[in-house]
Amino acid sequence: MNPQDLANLAHLRRARDLIDRDYARPLDVPTMARHALMSPAHFSRQFRAAYGETPYSYLMTRRIERAMTLLRAGVSVTDACMAVGCTSLGSFSSRFTELLGETPSAYRAREHRAVAAMPPCVAKVHTRPARTTPSRIGEARREAAA
Repeated sequence: MNPQDLANLAHLRRARDLIDRDYARPLDVPTMARHALMSPAHFSRQFRAAYGETPYSYLMTRRIERAMTLLRAGVSVTDACMAVGCTSLGSFSSRFTELLGETPSAYRAREHRAVAAMPPCVAKVHTRPARTTPSRIGEARREAAA
C-alpha cells in the first residue's frame, strides 16, 4: 500500500467514525464526504471499496443495530425508529426486515433472554445485523429444513 492509499483509508475511517458516533443525526453523503475530505462521488466509491457497502447502507445498518438493542429492551417500534434517526417508519421497517428477515414487531416480541445474559461486547458481535437477501433467506430455510 502506498502512502496515498493509507491517507485515504484514514480519511474514510474518520467518516466511518462520524457515522458510528452520530448515527441518530441527519447524515447525508455530502456531509460524510466532507469529513473524509473527498468529493461525494469519490467518497462513495472509496467507501464501498474499503468497507464493502455504500456509506448510506452502512449508516442504516448502524441504525438498525442500535434499534435492535432498543427493541430488545421493550421500546416501541415507532420510538426505536425515531430514536435512531429514521424519520419514516415504513422505510425503517422495510430496511429492518431486509437486514434481519423479520419485522421489527416480530423481533421485539421474540424472546431475548440469551442476549441479555451475554456481556454487552459479546452481544454486540452476536446480534450485529447482516444483510439478508431473499436468496439467502431461502437458502437458510432450506438448510434448516434439511
